[in-house]
Amino acid sequence: MKKLIAIISFIAMATVAMAQSAEEILARMEAEMDKHDESEGVAMTVDIKLFIFGTMSTRVYTLGEKTRVDASVKGRDLISWNDGKTEWSYDSEKEEIEIKNADPKTQSDTNDDMKMFDGVTDGYDVKIDKETATEWHIRCKKSKKNPDKDAPKKMDIVVAKGTYWPVSLSASMSGVDMTIRDVVFGVTEKQVTFDPKAYPNATIVDKR
Repeated sequence: MKKLIAIISFIAMATVAMAQSAEEILARMEAEMDKHDESEGVAMTVDIKLFIFGTMSTRVYTLGEKTRVDASVKGRDLISWNDGKTEWSYDSEKEEIEIKNADPKTQSDTNDDMKMFDGVTDGYDVKIDKETATEWHIRCKKSKKNPDKDAPKKMDIVVAKGTYWPVSLSASMSGVDMTIRDVVFGVTEKQVTFDPKAYPNATIVDKR
């Protein structure tokens, strides 16, 4: 019996020793993401919930200065490509491609989505809100000392056990709920480059 109690005590102590804080989990998550170089390119799905229009999902691809955003709204496909200088926008309902000079702010907003994973604990109090067999659910509450007025009041981050890979990050900002999920590294040049041959029947509207 004493031997059994000793074994149980050892397992209990080992389990406590292996327990990780929310800060440690998020630090491991960032370390795993930092193993990937920006030159690989990254893709992610961004779900945006507007209280009037409902939820819209977009798949965003970035590689260097190039980005591509795919969206579908009530069966209407909207695709845009941006190389930093020119923007191409395809509308399946109009069967039209609009070409215009790129807006630097659009490029910046797309890149900012990914930056939400960087230094995620800075200016936030974090805790493990829930834990399952495969995931940690971490709540990040904005600290009173956080100087960034535009920072979300709270964020919810789900991290996969074993890989420490981000499953999702959800935040509310200015009446808009946003969730970033399905983050993967590895984007090809073809995925982010506009090819007019793929849309032979589309009308070109050049607004440059």
